[in-house]
Amino acid sequence: MISPDYDDSTAFLGDWGPFQRTVFALLCLSMIPNGFTGLSMVFMGDTPAHRCLIPAALNITDEWRNASIPLEEDEENRDSRFSLLPWVDVNVSNIPQEGCLDGWEYDTGTYISTIVSEWDLVCSDNWRAPLTTSLFFCGVLTGSVISGQMSDRFGRKKVLFVTMGIQTVFTFIQVFSPSWLIFCLLFFIVGMGQISNYVSGFVLGMEIFSPSIRDIYSTLGVCLFFSIGYMMLPLAAYFLRDWRMLLLVFTIPGIFCMLLWWFIPESPRWLLSQGRVVEAEAILRKAAQMNGVNAPDVIFPLNQTRENAGRLRTYSLCDLVKSSNVCCITVLFSVSVGYCALSLNTSSLHGNIYLNCFLSAAVEVPALIMAWLMLRRWPRRLCLSSTLSLGGLVLLFIQLIPQHMNYVAFSLVMLGKFGLSAAFSILYPATAELYPTVLRNTALGACSMASRVGSILAPYFIYLGGYYRSLPYILIGSVNILSGLLSILLPESLGSPLPETISHMQTVAG
Repeated sequence: MISPDYDDSTAFLGDWGPFQRTVFALLCLSMIPNGFTGLSMVFMGDTPAHRCLIPAALNITDEWRNASIPLEEDEENRDSRFSLLPWVDVNVSNIPQEGCLDGWEYDTGTYISTIVSEWDLVCSDNWRAPLTTSLFFCGVLTGSVISGQMSDRFGRKKVLFVTMGIQTVFTFIQVFSPSWLIFCLLFFIVGMGQISNYVSGFVLGMEIFSPSIRDIYSTLGVCLFFSIGYMMLPLAAYFLRDWRMLLLVFTIPGIFCMLLWWFIPESPRWLLSQGRVVEAEAILRKAAQMNGVNAPDVIFPLNQTRENAGRLRTYSLCDLVKSSNVCCITVLFSVSVGYCALSLNTSSLHGNIYLNCFLSAAVEVPALIMAWLMLRRWPRRLCLSSTLSLGGLVLLFIQLIPQHMNYVAFSLVMLGKFGLSAAFSILYPATAELYPTVLRNTALGACSMASRVGSILAPYFIYLGGYYRSLPYILIGSVNILSGLLSILLPESLGSPLPETISHMQTVAG
């Protein structure tokens, strides 16, 4: 639809002038709220230590009150108590147990409140906590589909800021949730906004920057600033132990990011794909002025743009799946269960939950640096297969570690997170390089949609750890090793220009 040498036509701007540096910094800053929101359930949905509530008004002795809760520390016995009939001179082990008829009392040493303690999501209702996380990722899945097509139709910038506003506003409304059901409904909408502004911002940068900047933008740019937001999460949660106050603080960065509307431009590449040549050239001329260079009188030939105007059409998800090659590529990006499960599982690891969550986020920084170095030199297929295989293999070794060697198991989990974080950051630029401009945001949204199926299942992978400690790691490791092998089938895009139309898109090599 547009000339495939777009990068040549805009080479006069240079690679790293004031314009590029400004857009780079602002887009990266807009990613920080996503790090808060995406993994906030690590703290909001954690289950504090709890036991059956014995009403203070109950007329029983202190000795009997202390003996009314079974001494065993297993999960099952926290959810029951000995019958509170006026037993006299009996062995408590012979007294029948009953449910927590008067509710529960929760330990407040770690949290003042979580959604679990707020709405008693324990015992027979303990399935609601992982469901809450899954519903958030259902929103992410829905947003991936809708926002991708909206962005390809109405523009990257509009969708970026509209969905950023949705995420911020509905996070604020969540603070006042009167019930678990309302909280989940709002969390679903927040999930829709969270992934939508992340993908739109990512694509916007990939289309504005030159090939030499794309690799660093996709790794040490958006992914690193997502990780910075993730690292700030345990710091905020440490000082704000109440889940409502924590959510309230999460809205503040989003409010400031909304002000970036006046400083971040629309994608000139997308404008050209829509035949809006005058607007595209206006942005590029302003960029040239910022960079202190002269733009040519004609940036894009009129005969080319007139020809394109006669062939303009709107593309949708249907166009994405018409080709078996595109379908194959989309399916291969369906694994994110490992990253999400390992990130959400920090509350179950040995040690302090705040430190564990911070380390889980901090390990992403060296992973992103390694991913950037790999993207500069290595073929995309080799980058993906090696990082996915590394993350999967070390997780399989966890089952061999004795239970008393907690720190060895923790180190393997962090090494697995290192590999999967690197793979996750490689995945987005590799995808963006494969799909054409007319479908790029739709394609990324569809790939994200497929991967969110894994994210939806991730909380239940963690839930399986209650039956067998190593089962989540066995499943995650196996899935990622398989994905590492399948990634070898992807087409290679290293050194290739971004495709502009479906006809320019590469096909999968046999």
